[in-house]
Amino acid sequence: MLPKSIHPSLEPQPKTIHTKATITSSLTSLLKPRFSPQNPRTWIIFTVLFIQILLLCNLRSFSSSIPTPLPSTVVHHSSRAQDQCGSGKVFVYDLPRTFNHEILQNCDNLNPWSSRCDSLSNQGFGQSAAALAGIIPEDILPAWHWTDQFVTEIIFHNRLLNHRCRVKEPESATAFYIPFYAGLSVGKFLWLNWTAVERDRHCDMMLRWVMDQPFFKRSNGWDHFITMGRITWDFRRSVDHDWGSSCIYKPGMRNVTRLLIERNPWDYFDVGVPYPTGFHPRSKSDVTLWQNFVRTRQRNSLFCFAGAPRRAFRNDFRGVLLSQCRDSGESCRTVNCTGTRCSNGTSVILETFLDSDFCLQPRGDSFTRRSIFDCMVAGSIPVFFWRRSAYLQYEWFLPAEPGSYSVYIDRNAVNNGTVTVKNVLEKFTKEEVRQMREKVIEYIPRLIYANTKHGLEGMKDAFDVAIEGVFKRFKEQEQPEFHKWK
Repeated sequence: MLPKSIHPSLEPQPKTIHTKATITSSLTSLLKPRFSPQNPRTWIIFTVLFIQILLLCNLRSFSSSIPTPLPSTVVHHSSRAQDQCGSGKVFVYDLPRTFNHEILQNCDNLNPWSSRCDSLSNQGFGQSAAALAGIIPEDILPAWHWTDQFVTEIIFHNRLLNHRCRVKEPESATAFYIPFYAGLSVGKFLWLNWTAVERDRHCDMMLRWVMDQPFFKRSNGWDHFITMGRITWDFRRSVDHDWGSSCIYKPGMRNVTRLLIERNPWDYFDVGVPYPTGFHPRSKSDVTLWQNFVRTRQRNSLFCFAGAPRRAFRNDFRGVLLSQCRDSGESCRTVNCTGTRCSNGTSVILETFLDSDFCLQPRGDSFTRRSIFDCMVAGSIPVFFWRRSAYLQYEWFLPAEPGSYSVYIDRNAVNNGTVTVKNVLEKFTKEEVRQMREKVIEYIPRLIYANTKHGLEGMKDAFDVAIEGVFKRFKEQEQPEFHKWK
């Protein structure tokens, strides 16, 4: 047997080694006759390749010009959110319940003489005004309530808790709301012999809590605001034995914006907001129906006055107006509001305003009256005798030109007999009265507080106007030219 190493079948075969040069030479020799410029196939192949390359480039350019499709809901939602909260975002402090909820729970004890539970019920709107049936359209009747004039604290608190721009993280807030029911808490202490300490107790406790919060310390209160549901003078006691609380004069309140139903025109931090009326629409259609109703209402009296004389006041101007009204015969209607007859509105008051072209608005115990807003909501044109009754109070809510919606009569001329109210009002033509009434009707949405969690879709009510105003002033305060004291 032959050794394995030399067995013919197992003997190693010689390898053929192909170098790069050998391969290239072989391919060239193979393809040269096929791709020769003289060969027609060469031109056909190059032409096809060129067309394919050209089409590919054009297709890429065309596809890049088509925008990448995005879900329409996503785009709409993001732009809508930006639009809705472009003015600012609000953080609502979670105050201890003793400053708001417990005050409401003790509604039986908020007045020295009677319970306030009915008037503060229904989230502050009060009982349904069923007695207005037959006076106003049936479709709008559910939007009317017997609303107390001192409930803005409840209304603002409830709306801010549901505000579309409310944030739970204070770091992202533009404004900080303090939900302290200052007006309700001090109401019971305004009469009888309560001490200064008792009248200030709730305010002092609240300020100790708020001033300890990091975001109050950061701004020293400049981006904080509060609703105080009474007139400013109820919180401006300068000495212990005087009227009211000294809450506004406390150091912690110095830089806090205050929304009040009557402001001090010379205090930057006071902002006047409309008194609550009885009309709280549930939708934009409620407002439109009401506007059309008051626009087409037949009015049989030239002017009216709802109020009572102030006989304890020297030279009581209300008494003068009542006397002129009686002397005017059927041209004037009066409503006797002696005592508390008109405190939360009555069907007689609304009917009187609805039937009159003009309504007289002298000052009350202070310069403003809820009657101003009851009158305007009814489409009646207000007649003022003090500029501080409206023109220096509610700039965010009323037309800039006073003569477009109201009449001003010099009270001194009325007092000394130089003019009579009737003679002044009779000089307005029907067209002038119509134009003034139309301006009043146009502004009704800005004077009322809606009965909804999120406001009126597509329409701003008094709450919306107030919050937008707060956001705007806080942004203005951040401008370099705005001077802030420490």
